Amino acid sequence: MIKQIFGKLPRKPSKSSHNDSNGDGGVHDNSSLNSALGPNSLNNSKPGSASSKPSNSSRSNNGPLNSHSSTSNKSNHGKKTASLASQAGPISASGVYEALPSFRDVPSSEKQNLFLKKLSLCYVVFDFSDPSKNLREKEIKRQTLLELVDYISSVSSKFNEVAMQEVTRMVAANLFRTFPSPNHDSKILEMYDMEDEEPAMDPAWPHLQIVYELLLRFVVSPETDAKLAKRYVDHPFVLKLLDLFDSDDQREREYLKTILHRIYGKFMVHRPFIRKAINNIFYRFIFETEKHNGIAELLEILGSIINGFALPLKEEHKLFLVRALIPLHKPKCVSMYHQQLSYCITQFVEKDFKLADTVIRGLLKYWPVTNSSKEVMFLGELEEVLEATQTAEFQRCMVPLFRQIGRCLNSLHFQVAERALFLWNNDHIRNLITQNRTVILPIIFPALERNTRGHWNPAVQSLTLNVRKIFSDADQAIFDECLARYQEDEAKQKELQEKRELTWKRLEDVAASKVVSNEAVMVSKSISSIAIDKSTAPKATA
Repeated sequence: MIKQIFGKLPRKPSKSSHNDSNGDGGVHDNSSLNSALGPNSLNNSKPGSASSKPSNSSRSNNGPLNSHSSTSNKSNHGKKTASLASQAGPISASGVYEALPSFRDVPSSEKQNLFLKKLSLCYVVFDFSDPSKNLREKEIKRQTLLELVDYISSVSSKFNEVAMQEVTRMVAANLFRTFPSPNHDSKILEMYDMEDEEPAMDPAWPHLQIVYELLLRFVVSPETDAKLAKRYVDHPFVLKLLDLFDSDDQREREYLKTILHRIYGKFMVHRPFIRKAINNIFYRFIFETEKHNGIAELLEILGSIINGFALPLKEEHKLFLVRALIPLHKPKCVSMYHQQLSYCITQFVEKDFKLADTVIRGLLKYWPVTNSSKEVMFLGELEEVLEATQTAEFQRCMVPLFRQIGRCLNSLHFQVAERALFLWNNDHIRNLITQNRTVILPIIFPALERNTRGHWNPAVQSLTLNVRKIFSDADQAIFDECLARYQEDEAKQKELQEKRELTWKRLEDVAASKVVSNEAVMVSKSISSIAIDKSTAPKATA
């Protein structure tokens, strides 16, 4: 009786394999593909590895029996990973790099396992510093990567955990690397100007581009379940991606920008971590290295993220503005990313107009002193911020703001003076200034008058006359009052200058009279009192 029972047991595997062939194809692919592609891989392997391959294949045949039970998921995962390791083994052991069959040449039930084998084949990274080396193997890998991209784009079933793990492992093996550069550890780069440098081209780009495209297709694919994929597209993976933004190759940074933005949109659980990691890159760039190639791309991603912030803004986002975005105006190479930075700043002001005062005072804090081209950029950004500023916030910062604008009006660099005068061409800004003319006009009137009387550039003089006319048309009484005060101050300054010159003349005369003898020069009370009056008079006037 017992012998009869034992005699019936071997029949069960045939039934289960029959059921698997009629039912789910996702897990069954491992067994069927091992049996179908086993000879192809064995032909190029050593006898020892050939004898071990069937045993792995037989294990994978037994794997699908309990594929739907929760108790055997971990064992299946381990068996599949071990199977992949054995598939990649013959390549490294024999040193032969052979192409695998195309997806079109295998049945649908075997495509899943072929997908995993092709991913294993792409783990090998070739040296592109020598163009004549491994030409055949490089072409095989390139064609394999293209097939993988097509498969991910056209797959109609959900990716399982093994596929997700192998995709991320292959991507990590090909993409994650360090960039050798002598400038990365220097704190201050003298005369740093990336615009004068030739764009760097990575020689491995023919393969890197396809790997980036594969990762992008994998992230955006509807068959990629974010709840499962987040175990493999995890925090270390995201950090490694962020490190790649320092690449010298513009093409690589563009791909990274798109991929990171898609990851931010799909994996909501990673969003706070991604923002914090970008913050840390900014902090190191601002306060330590002042060298990073991907600041513009990171800011472009943040511009889209900021645009989606819900209102009212969280305190975390406001701190990000104050601690990271505004200090980004400090580095010398701000021109390389200023357009993206200005967009992010403007997005914050448009989201919450109360932040305008904070932003404007931050700009004034980092306002350039000797860099005229940077000053022109600041004036352009200031115009965009003022355009989104309301009256109450404008009134809080208008006094220090127009003191700085007054200095810009008198700049000897005509582009700075011209850009400052262009602020009056903006209707919203002109209305804000006109409404607060009683405070603003006395601050900038001396600068306007000096431009009118003595600026070397005719265009600046013409624009200054237009601004004077705007103020005189708006309120002639205040304009006349400011003009009278300016003329009075000018007369006082002239008088003080004459006294100063007279004092120096008397000192020179006294010194000349004593030049023959060795006697010390004594300054009379009247001369010393005049000198003291002269030294104290400007302070009192001020």
